[in-house]
Amino acid sequence: MNFKGLGYDLKPISLADDEQHDEEFLKINPLGFVPALKLHDRVLIDSYNIMIYLEENRFGYKLIPEDNDEKIKVREIVLLIVCSIQPIQNTGVLKKLDDYEEWPKFWIAKGFKALEAILSKTAGKYCVGDKITMADVCLVPQVFNARKYKVEVEDYPLIVRIDKELENHPCFSSTHPYKQPDYPGNKTN
Repeated sequence: MNFKGLGYDLKPISLADDEQHDEEFLKINPLGFVPALKLHDRVLIDSYNIMIYLEENRFGYKLIPEDNDEKIKVREIVLLIVCSIQPIQNTGVLKKLDDYEEWPKFWIAKGFKALEAILSKTAGKYCVGDKITMADVCLVPQVFNARKYKVEVEDYPLIVRIDKELENHPCFSSTHPYKQPDYPGNKTN
């Protein structure tokens, strides 16, 4: 939404407090997953769906290139992250596991190994060439999670370099988890 220049009201949902299963939120998203984007006439659920909707229906910075080859590369990276790496480290998944510390580390490392191989063929300054794309939008939070789960991110130099390149961009720095009102370290009692 920042790339599209869209304003929004943020309503934090605390996963730690299971607020995603509160009756009010389940009316918005019956699956109880975040994020959800409530528009005037509809509710969109799932990060990928929200990004695609905004890309196809709102003006502003284009996160999917027009060039067909680049578009395919961006989608490949996005789907690798949002379908193969990120879902298996969701809070709901981890709560069902006995070994909830090694599980995300294993799957993130496996995904990052594949991602690093793909980036070796697609990366310029960013994931695909020298323009920020939806692939970069997906990469940054995944690198944050990798660090959270103590994955040795230094083993993936392209991922680390791209993440470093993006960290000071205003669209990323303003939405960093540490800056969110519901981040556990930001709560005041």
